[in-house]
Amino acid sequence: FGDKIYDVTSQVQETMTQMEQAPDKAQKAIDKLKEAVKQSAVKAVVDTAQSTYGSDMKAADKRQIESKLNHEADRMIDKLHTNYEIERNVIENQRVAEQQARYETGKTSEQIDKEFEQKQKAAMEKFNEELTTAISDFAKESTKETVKTVETKKREREKETIEDGVRDHLRGFSRTIPSFLMAYGDNTVTLATFDTIIPDKVFLEVTSITLDQFKFLRDGGDYVEEETGQTKHFDGQLFDSVVFDDSVKEFLALKKKLADYFDEKSVEDIFDYIPPQKTNQIFTPKTMVKKMVDMLEQENPGCFDMPDKTFIDLYMKSGLYITEIVKRLYQSDEMKKQFPDNKERLKHIFEKQVYGLAPTEIIYKIATSYILGFDEDTKDIKHNFRQLDAL
Repeated sequence: FGDKIYDVTSQVQETMTQMEQAPDKAQKAIDKLKEAVKQSAVKAVVDTAQSTYGSDMKAADKRQIESKLNHEADRMIDKLHTNYEIERNVIENQRVAEQQARYETGKTSEQIDKEFEQKQKAAMEKFNEELTTAISDFAKESTKETVKTVETKKREREKETIEDGVRDHLRGFSRTIPSFLMAYGDNTVTLATFDTIIPDKVFLEVTSITLDQFKFLRDGGDYVEEETGQTKHFDGQLFDSVVFDDSVKEFLALKKKLADYFDEKSVEDIFDYIPPQKTNQIFTPKTMVKKMVDMLEQENPGCFDMPDKTFIDLYMKSGLYITEIVKRLYQSDEMKKQFPDNKERLKHIFEKQVYGLAPTEIIYKIATSYILGFDEDTKDIKHNFRQLDAL
């Protein structure tokens, strides 16, 4: 809103008249002027701002601005009043001194009183002018200050909203890192190369941000601010490369350590270290998987002793269900008789007995990485796992 000029001349003149008529009640007249300024200037400025900005000017902003301007108005008037009182007292002291020296100067009492009465009148006129100018300037500056404050608060809130959104994305993204490493990770992965190992479509599906947006958060760059259309620069560096790279190494080491699901001494699996995702990527706990396979065997006695028996998981997520079936087939005494050679037994199981479907690329990669990751020699084994959403 524009520079609105408030007419304070009459209010100041009324104060001067009251002070002149009743000097002993000068402070009361000044206090009355303060309230008038708060009503005619401060309240008007704040109310106009509220009308202009609407919901962008919060109640707390309004209270803060009004309190600050009221304080500034009081301080401004008190300072001018104090200066005036000092000057008035100085003039009065000079008048008394002149009266005492009138026999030396040859001036009469009436002459002296009239002379200093003019000086007091001039001092009051000066006070009048200073008050009028100061209050008028205060009204204009209050308008500018209010606009600046509201605009600043507005930008800060917008910035906080944007930053909250970025933080939410980063929190969500941090939960997806183990899944990406499980699916696509190897010892060459670092923060600098992270965007090169994952397809853009998969990254967007899992994190809700694109690879370009991730690279912008990581590396920074220029962008156009929607509100102003101005090109600005963002420094990026929202990730600590040392922490990121160390965490990657730690997870991949853990993945390798827990890869052998044939090891009965291991009570953990790598999925204990992968947080659930917002995309419904929740892995069935190992204990539950064992119960499911136990039930399967109870309903189909001897099923893990038959080399021609087939098993399928129509909706693989972690691959734990398939690995438990593979493990039971592999450890079956009857299967060992049929296939004494360990590699041949595994080859038969993967090529002829177990099947699985995974609904998305990342889940397919995670499941096959786990199912086939227990041994380097499994790379040449053909398998019947496919990416297909069976639901």
